[in-house]
Amino acid sequence: RQQKWKSTVSVREKMPPCDFVPEKYQSYPYEHMLKIRKQNISPSLRMYYKKPLLLHQGHMQWLFDYEGQRYLDLFAGIVTVSVGHCHPKVTMAAQKQFARLWHTTNIYMHPSIHEYAEKLTSLLPDPLKVVYLTNSGSEANDLAVFMARLYTRNFDIISLRGAYHGGSPYALGLTSIGPYKHGVANGFGCSTTMLPDVFCGPWGGSNCRDSPVQTVRKCSCSEGVCYANEQYIEQFKDTLNTSVPKTIAGFIAEPVQGINGTVQYPRGFLKEAYRLVRERGGVCISDEVQTGFGRTGSHFWGFQTHGVVPDIVTLAKGIGNGFPMAAVVTTKEITNALAQNLHFNTFGGNPVACVVGSAVLDAIEEDCLQKNCEDVGTYMLLELAKLRDKFEIVGDVRGKGLMIGIEMVTDKDSRCPLPSEEIDQIWEDCKDMGVLIGRGGLYGQTFRIKPPMCITKKDVDFAVEVIHTALERHMERA
Repeated sequence: RQQKWKSTVSVREKMPPCDFVPEKYQSYPYEHMLKIRKQNISPSLRMYYKKPLLLHQGHMQWLFDYEGQRYLDLFAGIVTVSVGHCHPKVTMAAQKQFARLWHTTNIYMHPSIHEYAEKLTSLLPDPLKVVYLTNSGSEANDLAVFMARLYTRNFDIISLRGAYHGGSPYALGLTSIGPYKHGVANGFGCSTTMLPDVFCGPWGGSNCRDSPVQTVRKCSCSEGVCYANEQYIEQFKDTLNTSVPKTIAGFIAEPVQGINGTVQYPRGFLKEAYRLVRERGGVCISDEVQTGFGRTGSHFWGFQTHGVVPDIVTLAKGIGNGFPMAAVVTTKEITNALAQNLHFNTFGGNPVACVVGSAVLDAIEEDCLQKNCEDVGTYMLLELAKLRDKFEIVGDVRGKGLMIGIEMVTDKDSRCPLPSEEIDQIWEDCKDMGVLIGRGGLYGQTFRIKPPMCITKKDVDFAVEVIHTALERHMERA
């Protein structure tokens, strides 16, 4: 125990410096907070860690708990804090707007919604130039499905297994991860198709995905040919031929699956899938809730990394750096179908949200955060790949930019998920050493690293050392 404590302290001492000093915590004691949580907050809102964190303040990539302990945040409020906790530019913009006008519905004009709509749509390719602002990603995906059905006059929607698109009535039908499914009727008109997972799926090789780090699976494909992609497309065709009518409303997919553990598809899969969907009269929806706003590094939007232009794009999370806002961006023709009757959102596009969204876009550009995602993300992926090569239980390291997954396995040959109790301890050790990481995958077997986009290479060095120490500690226990 003494040795474990010394190791934890020595790693924490290497945490990169931060000149921000948090305010003194002055709210309820920790035990009273736990009591309130148990008595007054829904138990469906589960907490991380054996001893849940009581967070008090944030500054850029750092979080501080009630005792003043500092943590490097590699999960960003579930991929939501894009430009940094309490980014000064975004904070100042919100404060100014709060003093000017909190809310007026969109039956009136106000400057911020028009300024933001112009700025946001200028970043998307033609014909994606019409925006409908909402409050959450679930709401945005719900509306996207509604629009697809209205526009096409078809009903069936296809999504990928392992997808998470939200928990609202329509979105829950698109979501295909067991723990999120409740025992009530949902998913009428929603069909799932095989996930083209080149690590855990039946097909995959060492040159399938758009990532600096490929799988350790062997690949015998010739130049320009991806056998795995061909097989997954055949499965997609089988779904079209057996599970849905001859005409469909659409297909929704994340450019990189988020909740399922940063799963990437073979190159060319989305392009061919989009073609097949459009042949059936459907529209293609790109769920950019986690991949948008420069996080993948090479491009501003995840769909651009696949060489496609969707018909509808849904945005949330990083759009407001933690402020509750979201959006659906689509074509004039598709929005005209929605305009045949009234469809109203009281809070979507309110003055504060639009000012915050605009400040986020400015911060991404001024702080060169897309470039930072590419440079720091690539560096981190390559450093984490060294851990995969060293530890048998690190089955896969994957991702693009600052959207990274580390899949834990019993061994690389079987690719079976590492037991949850073992992953829990590694995860807890990382937290104790000052690094907060997310969890994902069908069995919670994948560590999800999606930090604020402002992190540095020094932060990466610290985080990789922490993960390395946690893995070594696990091997000693084993």
